[in-house]
Amino acid sequence: MYEQHFGLSAKPFQLSPDADFFFPSKEHKRALSFLQYGLSQADGFIVITGNVGTGKTTLVQALLKDLDQSHLSVATLVSSNLDEEDLLKFVAGEFGLRSMASSKAELLQDLEHTFLQEARANRRVLLIVDEAQNLPPASVEELRMLSNFQSNGKPLVQIFLLGQQEFRATLLSEGFEQLRQRVIATYHLNPLNEEETQTYIEHRLSVVGWSGNPRFTDEAYRLVFEFCDGVPRRINNLCDRLLLFAYLEELDTVDSEVVEVVAEEIGHEFLGGTNQAAERVEEERPSAGIRQEVFDSPDQPLETVARGIFDKANVQQRLGGLERALDALGHTMKTDMQKIDEELSYVRLILEDILNEMREQKAAQSGGSSKRGGLKPGHSRYT
Repeated sequence: MYEQHFGLSAKPFQLSPDADFFFPSKEHKRALSFLQYGLSQADGFIVITGNVGTGKTTLVQALLKDLDQSHLSVATLVSSNLDEEDLLKFVAGEFGLRSMASSKAELLQDLEHTFLQEARANRRVLLIVDEAQNLPPASVEELRMLSNFQSNGKPLVQIFLLGQQEFRATLLSEGFEQLRQRVIATYHLNPLNEEETQTYIEHRLSVVGWSGNPRFTDEAYRLVFEFCDGVPRRINNLCDRLLLFAYLEELDTVDSEVVEVVAEEIGHEFLGGTNQAAERVEEERPSAGIRQEVFDSPDQPLETVARGIFDKANVQQRLGGLERALDALGHTMKTDMQKIDEELSYVRLILEDILNEMREQKAAQSGGSSKRGGLKPGHSRYT
């Protein structure tokens, strides 16, 4: 709608991943280097994690765009909660295998045969699993089993695992040591900083032929960063609405007032439930927040990352963040804890009645009769 008005060749802030708009921030360039290193090794797992909207999928698309596809067979699995057998069927389908296997063992044999054919044709097999945090542990283990396929001492398949931050906890949990030993590179993708946010916006605009109309003021850039916390997908969402607003209002400048109005319109949906757009404009807050630079050098096991997080982070900043999180948790759980206390009290009373009934029955069986106050056997004040 607004593209023609502003002389743009396409929408600059579409939400779907597109390698043509890849922005090489410091974080993304470093993560891309790890992916390139991993590909050069042609072995094991490469793990890229990051919060929602930080650009993991676009990163992989940018990597693949520069590769010679004639010598690469790539399948992408956007995982849901797939069990191990469904996972294997999905992988088989993505590689064009229409297996008639009646068991998981036969399906694995078919997959191995397919990978062998690709190797003989001088094509490397790459499996990309997006949203890996949704996979059950058994399915993650099945991926490790796929990495066991070899020919002449060389692996037949390499696997990229892309997931949100919680996926790191899965890999670091008990029972995944064998998988961790096969992770040759891993990187956690953090959001953009304030300066990069402005450069990111201008980069995407320039890709579609932006000539400075509409103009963004310095304060507008700052507020976009404030509202979006440097998360690319949020920036895309807000900036798309800013351009639409400027078009409808016939504006040639996006200033702080425009950003405030549009952000408030997006409101509860955009801010993830806080609905505090106006308040956030008024108050100053740290631009970086709690940032973690989490990555392995090629010769480090994944466990090193868990220890390194605390060594690399600013302790005071982390303590402050933890205190705020605990305060918020306390407020949200207060009502739930009261309900739990009430339920526990109820259960205690029922147990007391049951114990009294058992004592009375035991006394009756021994020929005595209970003179204690209470209820007759088989009855409860709650029935």
